[in-house]
Amino acid sequence: MHVEHLSLTDFRSYPAAEVVLGPGATTLVGDNGQGKTNVVEALAYLATLGSHRVAGDAALVRAGAERAVVRGRVRRGGRTALVELEITPGRANRARVNKSPVRPREVLGLLRTVVFAPEDLAVVKGEPDQRRRFVDDLLVALQPRLAGVRSDYERVVRQRSALLKSGRGLRGQAVAGVEATLEVWDAQLAQTGADLLAARLDTLDQLSPYAEAAYGAVSGVSGALTTRYRPRGLHPTVRGADADELPVPSRDRVALHDALLAAATAARRAELDRGTTLVGPHRDDVDLLVNALPARGYASHGESWSAALALRLGSFDLLTATGGEDGEPVLVLDDVFAELDARRRSHLAERALRAEQVLVTAAVAADVPAGLTGTVLRVRRDPASGTSSVEPGAARESA
Repeated sequence: MHVEHLSLTDFRSYPAAEVVLGPGATTLVGDNGQGKTNVVEALAYLATLGSHRVAGDAALVRAGAERAVVRGRVRRGGRTALVELEITPGRANRARVNKSPVRPREVLGLLRTVVFAPEDLAVVKGEPDQRRRFVDDLLVALQPRLAGVRSDYERVVRQRSALLKSGRGLRGQAVAGVEATLEVWDAQLAQTGADLLAARLDTLDQLSPYAEAAYGAVSGVSGALTTRYRPRGLHPTVRGADADELPVPSRDRVALHDALLAAATAARRAELDRGTTLVGPHRDDVDLLVNALPARGYASHGESWSAALALRLGSFDLLTATGGEDGEPVLVLDDVFAELDARRRSHLAERALRAEQVLVTAAVAADVPAGLTGTVLRVRRDPASGTSSVEPGAARESA
């Protein structure tokens, strides 16, 4: 799988850009702030309908423009698909495949990417929502239909929390009416939550051996990285040290459904008092353990980078193993070589060279190992207009 051509209209700093790509390595070189990451962000957006840099879409549209358009021609085996997304803040995005309108969700799976960026350190060192997002993005990449499960669950949580907020502080007959309605939402929470939780557990089971192997290759220490799912949303009243010993939930979907329903019933009073949903996989976490200790709080800076790199390389290997005739995902390395020491840089380059297509961004071309540079594109931003452009660069630029 690879992208042959990428077209941008009013995306970030680009009023218009036509970027010719192909198999092998392509390096986008330019000083910081010129617009290198904007290009690979657009490509990844075609694959995931989301950005690895921001949560919302508004920042993706160039200042002063009403909408942005991203088009990509994707080669998958012997087939080519033209994928187009129109991003309009405040309105539903629109999508087309081979010029025919489709629902945006239907483009998922036509292009698969794995993006390794400095932001990935937050997956290891940051808050639980970073790790949940990582797992959820991977499960959708593995099975695009699960995007609907993820979306349905998020909708249920939003609407159920709004109902709980409306019932906060109520007593007597008024709160009884809210509780009766909550029973309906409890059933939907249990159904969609069980589907999402089962998918997360399955995805983590699949990823773990690949991530463990990648960590061993990157760090030289085998068996040092392990993962453990922490089902906080099934035990909303558990706190302190007891939360560190929560049992791993059953993989059985019916058992998960029943456990979520029981947890919602047990947490009813606490949820009404706080006006929010305390039960469900949106409260869960994934423990990343390095040498049997939580990476968050115990891992050194180098160990944290090794863990972040292992998660992405493990994801790449898993998607490759399950990709069938579509082959490997596109590998994107966004401004990471300057962050890595010589060992990690060398290993990442070695692994990247085996990818069908890899896109690299770097402020200094010399930061990229020579064998990985490939085709060079020079990115510049006009200081007067604030707009960026992409032009062919030298075959091997030097600092």
